[in-house]
Amino acid sequence: MDLEETIYSELSKDNFYNNEIEVMQGVLRPYTKMQSWLAPTGGAGFYYQSEMSADQVAWPQKGRHGYDGGDHIRMHYHTWTSQEPRIRSAWSSMWESLGYVNSVLGDLEGIDFEAIGMTEQEKEAIFAELKVLRAFHYLKIMDLWGNVPIVTTVAEPINPSTSPQSEVFDFVEAEILQNMEQLEPLSQAMVGRITKATAYAMLSDLYLNAERFKGTAMWDQCIQYSDKVINGEGGGLTGTMALDPTIRGAFGPDNHLSPENIFQFAFSREGGFTFNWSGFYFGYGNMAEALNVTYSGWNAFVVIPSAFDSYSENDLRKEEWFLFGPQFKYGTNEPIMATEEYEGQQLVYVNSIRRNSEGATGEGSMTEGDENSGARFNKYQSGTKDQENYWENDYVIYRLTEIYFNKAEALMRQNGGTANAEAVQLVNQCRIRAYTAADWAQAQYTTASLTMEELLEERGREFIFEGKRRSDMIRFGEFAAGSWWDHEATNDPNRNLLPIPYVQLSLNPNLVQNPGYGS
Repeated sequence: MDLEETIYSELSKDNFYNNEIEVMQGVLRPYTKMQSWLAPTGGAGFYYQSEMSADQVAWPQKGRHGYDGGDHIRMHYHTWTSQEPRIRSAWSSMWESLGYVNSVLGDLEGIDFEAIGMTEQEKEAIFAELKVLRAFHYLKIMDLWGNVPIVTTVAEPINPSTSPQSEVFDFVEAEILQNMEQLEPLSQAMVGRITKATAYAMLSDLYLNAERFKGTAMWDQCIQYSDKVINGEGGGLTGTMALDPTIRGAFGPDNHLSPENIFQFAFSREGGFTFNWSGFYFGYGNMAEALNVTYSGWNAFVVIPSAFDSYSENDLRKEEWFLFGPQFKYGTNEPIMATEEYEGQQLVYVNSIRRNSEGATGEGSMTEGDENSGARFNKYQSGTKDQENYWENDYVIYRLTEIYFNKAEALMRQNGGTANAEAVQLVNQCRIRAYTAADWAQAQYTTASLTMEELLEERGREFIFEGKRRSDMIRFGEFAAGSWWDHEATNDPNRNLLPIPYVQLSLNPNLVQNPGYGS
């Protein structure tokens, strides 16, 4: 029997990249992979590690559901080890994604752009975009693991050595600074891609965390690049940058038009590429009837009671961004019925994570949940299934509100932790959207009320569900030292970094384990 294959077509870098379309297919491929670990659509990427280890969102066991080998419990208690399957998956996925960037950069080095009808300026913009995209990958990898190899060529070397966190910081900074001016400005045509505004936002983020990453505070630089974003020097989706006038606009089904969004994944239901946040954040099938939508969830992530309590009752975000209390079929008074522990009863989300047995008190624990436990996510709202732009939401990575908060924090840290008038104004410009005119006089901050502790609390309220909380808590010294709900302080600063997965150490002898996790 002849087992030799007949190959009818084969694509490689030598017979691909024949025109601008094929070049752009190569450039955009890493973005697709990046969505699998950055957006809240998977249970093992950057988002999972960032939210499940912090003080706002948890994945507790609910009756017979959600134990999952104790993965989520260890993440919440900060008792993870170097053999965690979800940390291993995050490492593999993020490095594979970075490998796609290096692969495309290597492929394009040998392309004659003029011969395929592309200008030198277009070539420079593409290379700049890919290099800053690589820097973004390293920024997130450094956030989780700190000390990691710096690799710019696929498989060279085969076993790269660990670089200290400070050198990774320098690499990320240099990649952005050397390429940002060749990038295209932010515009509707560039939604979902790295732009000049993205690069400035990344530097605002990088410098805000410089003391943690590099050991040197860089508040002036954080302010400098925050100002570039705020002043619209990197472009904007509406021609310049502006805060969205509502608390819903940045996340709704037409959020590609929000004037404050800087960098986002361009999802589209119509295009067959939907941002499906529902799996982890929504309850079981009946919840589709509550919102008149076509999706439901796995009853996974819930809001930690203390996080929900941090919102005042007149804070509009508490009403708009969460599902809470009795649930009804959309537009009616007909109750949504529970399907698990409360089968035959109305589904009522309560601000505790405990089984509602007779005499039960308190806020519960990671092993005491049920289907009613906790307020639920509703920050991204898809609209109803009969609307024209139904479920067209993009996933937001950077938005202008974050840059306002970054600058305010840098100003306060320069001032010994005390707010000045400018810092207060920056935060109030964002916060005012969350209150009615009648409530604003009491809700607005002053230089006395905007303390560093309150700034961390307000960052939590504003950026809940956005994958920011772990990093914020580390910067404020609360990740290892803080206690919340069913989590006691570890007081172990080594927990500020995740362990290099044991299997990776076995495969690459040149990797060095992070402190506190053995060899």
